[in-house]
Amino acid sequence: MILIYDNSFEGFLSLVYDVFYQKLKPLKIHKELPNEMLFEEIHFIKTNEEKYTKVLKAIKSNFSKQSIEKILNIFICDSKNFEMHLLEYIILGFKSKEELLNINNSCVFYLTSLEKELFKNVHKMYAFIRFEELEDGSLYGKLECKFNVVFFLAKHFLKRFNNQNFIIHDINRKLAFIKVDNNSSIQKVADFEDPNYSENEEKFQKLWKSFFKGVTIKERINLKLQQNQVPLIYRTYMSEFN
Repeated sequence: MILIYDNSFEGFLSLVYDVFYQKLKPLKIHKELPNEMLFEEIHFIKTNEEKYTKVLKAIKSNFSKQSIEKILNIFICDSKNFEMHLLEYIILGFKSKEELLNINNSCVFYLTSLEKELFKNVHKMYAFIRFEELEDGSLYGKLECKFNVVFFLAKHFLKRFNNQNFIIHDINRKLAFIKVDNNSSIQKVADFEDPNYSENEEKFQKLWKSFFKGVTIKERINLKLQQNQVPLIYRTYMSEFN
């Protein structure tokens, strides 16, 4: 049996409810209907408020804070097929929350490794994201990343840009964290046009490039090592590489 859900957290919790109470035995879980199938039974999961509310309440009551955070962290690793492992993890937690600390369990090991990979990506984006000054003085940073890290970046830069308006824009996911004065939120961005940059932004760009060139020792250039330290996926919006 293949289960199809709508890619939302609420939809996944509704899936957990149906698996638990309807005794479903899924072999795979997909966010959309696969292109190729051979005689598999397809079951579409409907997002149901009553169902996902009950599951969420049960998780909060039975799971430790660490386990709840792991579930939330794993769900934003949206480029990975984590659903079967996460389903197994949640069901395991309802049976014995102590088992969620057992790294010898395959689902615990997988999710722990994936969570480490997530934080590794977050840590890189702290350093690799580049902000540009807009004409109204606010800062704008755009990114493309393996995982949905906007929340973590927003939390990080709120502490550093406390008195500064700024936007962090995930281009591929059409998500943006927007801070204006004391208000901040993550919003969907349906359409996007390049904003108007300040007159000083071109100067800032030249300074970045001059700094990058200034610290470069031509005799020691190692492009392979450079790509290992700053992979190509992160360079699209880095001023010094443009």
